[in-house]
Order: sequence, then C-alpha cells, then structure tokens
Amino acid sequence: MKALLIRELRLSLRSGGGAIPALLFYAAVVIVIPFAVGPDPILLATIAGACLWIGALLASLLGLERMFRDDAEDGSLDQMLIGQTPLPLVVFVKSLVHWTVTGLPLTLTAPLFGIFLGLEGAPLGAAMATLAVGTPSISFIGAVGAAVTVSMARGGLLLSVLVLPLCVPVVIFAVGAVRAVSGSIDPFWPPFLMVSGISLLFAVLGPFVAALALRQGHG
Repeated sequence: MKALLIRELRLSLRSGGGAIPALLFYAAVVIVIPFAVGPDPILLATIAGACLWIGALLASLLGLERMFRDDAEDGSLDQMLIGQTPLPLVVFVKSLVHWTVTGLPLTLTAPLFGIFLGLEGAPLGAAMATLAVGTPSISFIGAVGAAVTVSMARGGLLLSVLVLPLCVPVVIFAVGAVRAVSGSIDPFWPPFLMVSGISLLFAVLGPFVAALALRQGHG
C-alpha cells in the first residue's frame, strides 16, 4: 500500500494534475465573484462560504478524469484488475492521492480566498473545517464517476454530470454549517456532522462501487 501510494503521488505530480491547476482555477472562481455580485462587503461575506465551496468543488473535478484513464491507456489498469492487491484498496489509495494533491491544498489556501471575500474569524474557521472533512467525499464520489467513464473516449462531461449531483448534499450541509457560525440561529454541529458522515460513507462505499464499475467496464 505504501509503494502504491508513493507511485500514485509521483504520477499525479508528473502528469500536471496536481495542486497548481486546481489552485489557479480556484483563484479564478473566487476572484470573479466580486465582479459578478458587486463590491458590497456584507453581501460578499454572506455568500463567501458558498463561493469557497463551489470553487473547491469545481476545482476538484479537474483531475478526476485522469484517475484511471492513464492506467487504462498504458495497461496498468489490467495489472491492477488481476493483481494480488484488492481492487477496492487500489481505488481507495488513488482517491486518497487525488484528495492529497487537490482537496488538501484547496483547504489550506481557503483562508486567503476567504479573507479576500470578507470572511474572517469563526466563519472562516468553520469554512476550513467543513472543507477539511468534506472535500474527501468529492474524491471518493469522483472515483466512482471516473471508473464508470474510464472506457469512454470523451467521458469528461459525463463524469461531471454524474459527480456534481452527488456532491450537492455535501455543499448544502457545509454552507449551512458556515452560516450557522455567521450569526444564524441554526446550530453548527448537525450540518458539520452530516458533512463528516457523508465523507465517511463514500470513503467506505466509493472504492467498492468504483472497483465493480472498473471490472464491469474494463474487465
């Protein structure tokens, strides 16, 4: 598992699907928001949590298409299908690597973008907390979509169509948790725990569903 993790990290960084493209896209989304809604600081602070999450969701989609595509093209996926390492474990490691090179950098840089949008104090901390526990779910959900579309010539659009609806509950509860700390009468912990529960659910189920899709579509 350690060797697989190191291999996937190296391949991800070499293929250009690492943190830099995702961060650039994240920055572009956040910077455009003030031009679209106006410079009102109160309005920007109100929607800042949603902007951070939408930007993180869209940026996380960038590297999903190549999660299994490169392995399918060079024959590595065939070896994974017949190898001794359980395929769900391989999918879990690849999903973890995707989060490490995409979701984790987005979470760590969220304070800079949050301050740019006027988010600070407890709401900013809540946004970082929800991103930390919620972005892994995007990687595990995305692994299922990547496995379903791996054999398609141009599956990028279909991948987004499959993944985005499944990620909507994560965004809803995460933004609700940020708003709860921003002065809302709603409590913070219920939506935060829902985000955490969704991530744990897909961390368990996602690798098995993706492994089944890979065997059916590429086996």
